Amino acid sequence: MKFADVILPLALPKNYTYAVPDHMLDTLKVGSRVAVQLGRQKKYAGVVKAIHELAPPDYKTKPLLDLLDKDPVVYPTQLSFWEWLAAYYMCSEGEVLNAALPAHLKLSSETVLLFNEAYGDDFTDLDDDEYLIAEALHIRKELRIEEVQLILDKLEVLSVIKKLIEKQVLLIYEELKEVYKEKKENYVQLHARYEAEEELANLFNTMGKAPKQMELLLAYLHLVKTQGSVLQSELLKKSGASAAQLKGLVDKEIVWIEKRVVDRVPGGGKVDVQIDFTLSPAQDKALQDIRSSFEQKPVTLLHGVTSSGKTQLYIKLIEEYIANGKQVLYLLPEIALTAQIVRRLQKHFGNKIGIYHSRFNNNERVEIWHKVKSGELSILLGARSSLLLPFHDLGLIILDEEHDPSYKQQDPAPRYHARDAAIYYAGLFKAKVLLGSATPSLESYFNATQGKYGLVELSERFGGLEMPEIEIVDVKKVQAEKQMQENFSPQLIQAVHSTIAQGKQVILFQNRRGYAPFMMCTTCGWIPTCKNCDVSLTYHRHQDQLTCHYCGTRYPYVHTCAACGSQSLVTKSFGTEKIETDLQELFPKARIARMDMDAVRNKDSHNKMIQLLENQEIDILVGTQMVVKGLDFENVSLVGILSADNLLGFPDFRVNERAFQLMEQVSGRAGRKHGKGKVLIQAYRTQHPILHYVTIHDYKAMYAAEIAERQNFGYPPFFRLLKLTLKHKDQKVVEQAAMVLANWLRPHIGPHLVGPAAPLVGRVRNYYLQEMMIKLPRDTKVIAQTKQLLRETFIKLLAEKQFRSVFIVPDVDYV
Repeated sequence: MKFADVILPLALPKNYTYAVPDHMLDTLKVGSRVAVQLGRQKKYAGVVKAIHELAPPDYKTKPLLDLLDKDPVVYPTQLSFWEWLAAYYMCSEGEVLNAALPAHLKLSSETVLLFNEAYGDDFTDLDDDEYLIAEALHIRKELRIEEVQLILDKLEVLSVIKKLIEKQVLLIYEELKEVYKEKKENYVQLHARYEAEEELANLFNTMGKAPKQMELLLAYLHLVKTQGSVLQSELLKKSGASAAQLKGLVDKEIVWIEKRVVDRVPGGGKVDVQIDFTLSPAQDKALQDIRSSFEQKPVTLLHGVTSSGKTQLYIKLIEEYIANGKQVLYLLPEIALTAQIVRRLQKHFGNKIGIYHSRFNNNERVEIWHKVKSGELSILLGARSSLLLPFHDLGLIILDEEHDPSYKQQDPAPRYHARDAAIYYAGLFKAKVLLGSATPSLESYFNATQGKYGLVELSERFGGLEMPEIEIVDVKKVQAEKQMQENFSPQLIQAVHSTIAQGKQVILFQNRRGYAPFMMCTTCGWIPTCKNCDVSLTYHRHQDQLTCHYCGTRYPYVHTCAACGSQSLVTKSFGTEKIETDLQELFPKARIARMDMDAVRNKDSHNKMIQLLENQEIDILVGTQMVVKGLDFENVSLVGILSADNLLGFPDFRVNERAFQLMEQVSGRAGRKHGKGKVLIQAYRTQHPILHYVTIHDYKAMYAAEIAERQNFGYPPFFRLLKLTLKHKDQKVVEQAAMVLANWLRPHIGPHLVGPAAPLVGRVRNYYLQEMMIKLPRDTKVIAQTKQLLRETFIKLLAEKQFRSVFIVPDVDYV
C-alpha cells in the first residue's frame, strides 16, 4: 500500500500521512495538490511532499479524498527549499506553504447547511430565528454561514444552527471549492464567407440603410489590420455603436462572437532582446570581473557607487542567461522601485517580463505562478515574495540594493531573509547570485573580503560625473540665531529657491510619515497614546486624525488634555505631511508632492508619482525611505535630509550602518545626469563620525570602524542572532513565562543568552511582550543544536497549563 506525506496550510509541527487510494496510484505525483480531511469534518487542500510505503506507527491513516491537479503545482526543488526555510527559520512547512502559494491555490472547506427533507414543512415548534433559517432552507435547499448571518442580521449564528441540528431540521457538510477562475473576454470575428474581397464588397453595398452597422464593420476591419484580433469592448468603443447594433450583425451571420481565455497579467513568451547602449570601460571591466568571479564562486557582490550604472550590467547579464534558456529572478526591496526598473527592462526585453509583488490580486498571482512554473516567463521582477515562486530552470538571481532591511520578512512566518534564502535557493539550481549595492550590508562585504563571495567594485559614476557635494548644516547654531523657518534652515531654503529657478528638481527626505509624530500638553506633559499599544499617536492632518503606526487604530483629534483638562496641546517633531504643508507656504508657486505609505496606497500610485517626477511635473518631492532606494531621476540636482539625528539616535546595533546607508543612498539621487549635485544634511550632532563618512562618501572607512565594534561586542557577522519574543494579553503571565523559559535555557546556553526584558514598545495590539536574544557563534553544529533545544523547550513550556496561551515567536538572523 502507498502512503503520502502531505503539507497542510497549518502551523503543524510535522506533516500528516494519508493513504493513497488505488485509483490515484498512477496519477498522484510529488508536488500535486490533494484534498484531505483533518479531524472529524474539516477539509483542506495540501501539497504532497513524498510518496512511500511506510505506514505511520502511531495513528491510523485516512485516505486522500481527491487529486486537485493534473500536474504538480510545485517541483521537488521548491519542496526542498520549503523544508530548508522551515528548519532554518524555525517554523512549520505549512507556514511556508501558506506564504508561498497564492490564496486561490490554498483551499479550505466551507460549511454548507442542507435542509433535511425528512423533517417536513411544519415549523410551528421553532422560535423566530430558527423559523427564518428553516424557511430559507426549505426554499433554497442549502445555505452558507455568511448567508445565515445576512438573514438574521447578526454575526453570532452558531447557537441557532446548533439548535436546528439538534431538532434535525438541517444537516451540515464541508465543501472544498476552487476559487480561481479564468478570465474570459468576447472576441468578434468575421464569418469565413466574407473573407473574400468580392463577398465583402457585396456586403458593403447592401448595408447602406444600416449606417451604424456599417461603422461597426469598418471599425472591425481597421482593428483586425492593426491588432490582429478584435475585442468586443474595443470594437464598440471605437465605432461608438451599442451592443444591440452588434447583435444585429451577429443575427445576420456577418460576424460571430467567441469567448476566449485571456491573461490578467501580461508577460511570457519569447523575449525580443534589443540592447541599445554601450558600456563604459569601467563597466566593461566590472562585467568581465563578474563573469570571472562566477566561474570561481556562486555568489558575487557588486559594490558600485550610486549612479555607476549597475542596472546596465544587470541587463547585460540577463541577456546572456536568457540566451542560454535560463530563467532570471531580479529582486528589489520595494514595490516603489519596480515601476521604473520595469520600464527600463521593457525597453530592452519587450513586454515579456513578469512582475510579482503584494499589490497583485489573487487571480493575477495564480496566473504568474503558472507562467513561472511552465518556464513561459524568462525574466521575473519582484519583491521578496517572488523568491517563493516555482521556477523551472533558474540560472541567475540578482538582488538589487542587497543591504535593504525590507528583504527581511517580519510577520507572519516564515521570517526569512530574502538575500540568504536566495543564496540557498540558487544552490538547488546550481544558479548564480549577484548582490548589488552602493552601500553593502556589513555581513555581505565581510563575506566578500573573506573570500566567501566574489567582490567586484565599480568606483566611478557613469559618464564621469562627480559625486554630489555634501554640506552639513548645524541646526543647533541656526536655532540659536533664530534663523530657522519652521523646520528649514536658511541654507536649505536658499538652495531650494536656486534649484527650482534653474529648472531642476528637489528631493527632501524625512523618515517619518504623518504631520507630527506626537502631541503633548504644555501644562502637564500628557501625551495621547494608543489604547492597544504602548506608543504615542501620530497626528495626520489630512484626515484630521491621530493614528497608531503599530496597530493602525485611528482616533479623533484631541483638543483637551485627558489628564489636566487643559486645552494647550501642541504637536511635536515633524513628519512628511507637515513638511509638505510648510513647503506650500514657503514656495507657493512650486509643484510639490509627497511619497510615503499614506500618499501611495493604491496599486498604481507609485508608478504615477515616479512618472510625474520623470516628466518634470513635480518640482519638490518629499518622502520617506521610498525615495531613497535605487530610483533614478536625471533632473534632480538637490537633496535635503531634514533630520539626520532621527537616523542616528535609534537604539540598535545596526544604527550607524543603517544611517550611513540611508544618507548615502538618498544623496545618490542628486546629480545623476547633468552636472554635480548637492546634498544638504540638517543635524544637531554635526560631529558624529557617520556624518563625516557620508560627507566624503567613504564606505570603507565606515565599514572598518563598524566591523571592529561588531567584533568587540559579539554581533554579526561574527555571531548569529536569534531573537525570541513571547506574547500574552496578561503582563504577569508573559513575564513569568519568559523567566521560566530563560531559566530552563540558561544551563545549556547561558553565556549566549541575553534577557528576558520588555522591548522599547512593550505592548502591541493588546499583547504584552518579552524578548530574549541568543548570540551564537558561526558554527553550523552549535546553531542546529540550539534550535533543536529551543523547539523542545517551547513544547515543554506550552505544556504547562498557565502558559498554554503564550505565543512564542522565534526570529532567526533578525534585522
